[in-house]
Amino acid sequence: MTEERIRPNETTVPLLPCAAVDETIAFWRALGFAVTWEQRKPYLFLAFEFSGFELHYGRPPRGFEPAEQTVGCLVMVDAVAPYHAAIVAGMRGTYGKVLSQGLPRITRYRPGASRFSVVDPSGNTITFIRRDEPAELEYGGSKELSGLARVLHNASILREFKNDDQAAFRALNSGLRRHGDQAPAVEQALALAALIELSTALGKVDLVPAWGDRLRALPLTAPERDQIRQSIATPDILTPWLPHP
Repeated sequence: MTEERIRPNETTVPLLPCAAVDETIAFWRALGFAVTWEQRKPYLFLAFEFSGFELHYGRPPRGFEPAEQTVGCLVMVDAVAPYHAAIVAGMRGTYGKVLSQGLPRITRYRPGASRFSVVDPSGNTITFIRRDEPAELEYGGSKELSGLARVLHNASILREFKNDDQAAFRALNSGLRRHGDQAPAVEQALALAALIELSTALGKVDLVPAWGDRLRALPLTAPERDQIRQSIATPDILTPWLPHP
């Protein structure tokens, strides 16, 4: 007879509130998830599976507002880029575009980043995180850096870990004014590229031409231009000022 005791082989599965049943089913199916359970009565229960993990849904609490809640879960993976690519491909195939605003949506992914998030039709945030992501973050920028380099590091944390584009924009805008004249051209270009991307995302498009003109005027080598393009999630928006070779 096998001894009954606590064994370190448990499995946890998040149970997320679902306020939009049909939309949730259609969304995860579009992204390549299999629907493994669909029950609406006598109570709501949905289950989805992708690769080696599952997402389960139940009835939302009274007064639940999808646009205002912050429920979610973490998915720990070896590498996040393949998951982001697969999800983006599913979005493009079904919706004809990458959903970047409203519900549902996916956050931007910069090459080399260690996480990204998917927000479902009910507002739940599913965050994919690389297992070897740094355990500690230096908000304000690494103390080993100075000037614009430190500002750039702080902005990357605000964008990737807090999903706060507005805070990242403010940090870069202020940092470029304070440190831009003394910073190397490549650091200035990294800041300007990020500001162009953030300005576009935040609806501050009137600022973009000025950032772009400054970027175009910087003396950059071909490898540095490639570095700048690869530093943001949507490199094509830099084409007017940083054309491809």
